[in-house]
Amino acid sequence: MKWIFAIVLLTVLVGVSCSRSEKLDKAAAEKGRAQEIVDQAMQRHGSDKLRKSHLEFDFRDYHYTMQRDGGTYQYERAFTDTSGQQIHDVLTNDSFTRTVDGEEVELTEKQRNAYSNSVNSVIYFATLPLSLNDPAVQKEYLGEVSIKGEPYHKIKVTFKQEGGGDDFQDEYIYWIHRDEHTMDYLAYNYETDGGGARFREAYNVRNVEGVVFQDYYNLKPVPKTLEVARFDSLFEAGNLQQVSVIETADVKLRAE
Repeated sequence: MKWIFAIVLLTVLVGVSCSRSEKLDKAAAEKGRAQEIVDQAMQRHGSDKLRKSHLEFDFRDYHYTMQRDGGTYQYERAFTDTSGQQIHDVLTNDSFTRTVDGEEVELTEKQRNAYSNSVNSVIYFATLPLSLNDPAVQKEYLGEVSIKGEPYHKIKVTFKQEGGGDDFQDEYIYWIHRDEHTMDYLAYNYETDGGGARFREAYNVRNVEGVVFQDYYNLKPVPKTLEVARFDSLFEAGNLQQVSVIETADVKLRAE
């Protein structure tokens, strides 16, 4: 009887091992598929030209500058505050400084983090899909869907805690056109200021020195939900409400 039990146990273990192996193979295939789709989008958008470049643009009442040389970057933001003071923020790989009328000011850690995140966020969205291959990015393929009658690949992006920044727990979804390889929609959720989620639809798409830049209609779900993976169906059903537009102006790019 012992040998019968041993055979049964071995059969079960082999079955479990095969099932686990199949799951791992499927996960690896989906990860590879997501990576392939993102790479196609980056090529379509000309993102590689931004890796070593000087970029300037205006967003609302702020002037932004991005200087990149591979993985080394310097992001700047300049504006005039309500009292007429000239503010200049500089964010690099390992530091953040703010000057007011040319004089550097001391900042609390909370202020430094808030200002850094604000500058980084604007540059991040303005240069998408450039950052989707950063080391902390984790991609997952969620399949194919239809939006406005067009076919889209659906990619989920999360972040590793190490290198993922203060908002590493945020989730993003990107919808990339199956045939055109354009990133036409995105959604994300966030935990700051009580939490929330947004869906963005690209418009005013234009080519500047071989790089695609686009503005966005910014929408929120009604009623509120953080389940960004559902936002394509909510958009199709008319359950997203526009709250603002995200527009970059006077874009100037010099690839180096």
